[in-house]
Amino acid sequence: MSDSPASDFVSSFRASAPYVHAHRGRTFVVLVGGELLQGPGLVPFVHDLALLHGLGVRIVLVVGARPQIDARLAERGLEPRYAEGLRITDPAAMACVKEAAGVARVELEALFSMGLPDSPMEGARLRVASGNFVTARPVGVKAGVDHLYTGSVRRVDAAAIAGRLDAGELVLAGPVGYSLTGEAFNVSTHDVAVAIASALRADKFVSLVEAKRLPSVTGRFRELSLLEARARLERGSKLGADVRNQLETAVSCLSGGVARAHLVPRRLDGGILRELFTRDGAGLMITRESFEDLRPARLDDVLGMLSLIEPLAAQGLLLRRPRELLEMDIDRFTVATRDGLVVACAALYPHAEDGSAEIACLAVREGYQGDGRADALLGYLERQCVDAKLDRLFALTTEAQHWFLERGFRPGRLEDLPVSRRKSTDRRRRSKVLVKAL
Repeated sequence: MSDSPASDFVSSFRASAPYVHAHRGRTFVVLVGGELLQGPGLVPFVHDLALLHGLGVRIVLVVGARPQIDARLAERGLEPRYAEGLRITDPAAMACVKEAAGVARVELEALFSMGLPDSPMEGARLRVASGNFVTARPVGVKAGVDHLYTGSVRRVDAAAIAGRLDAGELVLAGPVGYSLTGEAFNVSTHDVAVAIASALRADKFVSLVEAKRLPSVTGRFRELSLLEARARLERGSKLGADVRNQLETAVSCLSGGVARAHLVPRRLDGGILRELFTRDGAGLMITRESFEDLRPARLDDVLGMLSLIEPLAAQGLLLRRPRELLEMDIDRFTVATRDGLVVACAALYPHAEDGSAEIACLAVREGYQGDGRADALLGYLERQCVDAKLDRLFALTTEAQHWFLERGFRPGRLEDLPVSRRKSTDRRRRSKVLVKAL
């Protein structure tokens, strides 16, 4: 196959097809800081959002204006004032907020209106909707400090936003909310993004971060579960103020029902496209597990594992594993429990001789199937392999071949197995060999 740029383009475009299909019709809430409006990356970012829109993604764009507000205060000889991390918005500061938010809105609407020939916006015809979607109330007095026109989100008009999205429009929101008394308040765009994403039950929350480095994740998987993200925050890891704020926002979105959150470096050209349309991504993904009790198995789980495995073994779907074997291999197993009941399990057997590992005894209890538990277990074990610097995963199955194929495995042969595993294989079962490169 040719290594020409044209060939690379075709290969990359084809590889993005599963993500194009997966994202069509989905709702994404995208949060950007005011820093984006000041840099050279603004126009390419608008082009990328227009491309997402053209691919059928429903977009709510939430835009901050902190640097623009501070600049307008400085022009008036005023200093920004904060108390416990919240801006104190007096009437003069509120005038700056309104001005900055209004200018940002007009500039973005102008950029989304572009349509010059031979430009990425040609034929886009993208309509932008903004309005009083966010109802706010005053923060009030905290620790003796009156925050005046600083507000918090009271509610979001999700029906109105959904209506604009249904009409094919991109919805634009900013740092201003409106009260039932007819006043405007300065609200945190992080809070606005969380409120909108939660109210819409958005499929994704995407945030552009200022930090050049995101929280390190062991191995090549740039992914944290919701539990792992919370643990990072609770441990007080050295995240930096911006990343900590963004990670807290992502956790709040996932806790509010959003399926996935993505943190993407703002300075990375095309970062949002790389994150959403490539296998390895370009940022950090935080996922809301379908259950939060995934953990290494313990000896007191053995009876529950037996009650799960034995019915499947009786059907010929799994190999029989006596209690003694489960106890001996307990450190190889991961289980999912609900109220103390083992509802899913899987084992991982590393083979250092060739840098591979076998996934075995993957089982979900009847009545708990179809909720993503098997996928969560597979993802958990894949991360274990990468952490252990193993680069290949394989499985032997008699009836689940297509399930593995749909998750990136490919058909293999006995010769693809490590020598030790090849010798111990019961060929009478005629199991299919599935292999996945990590």
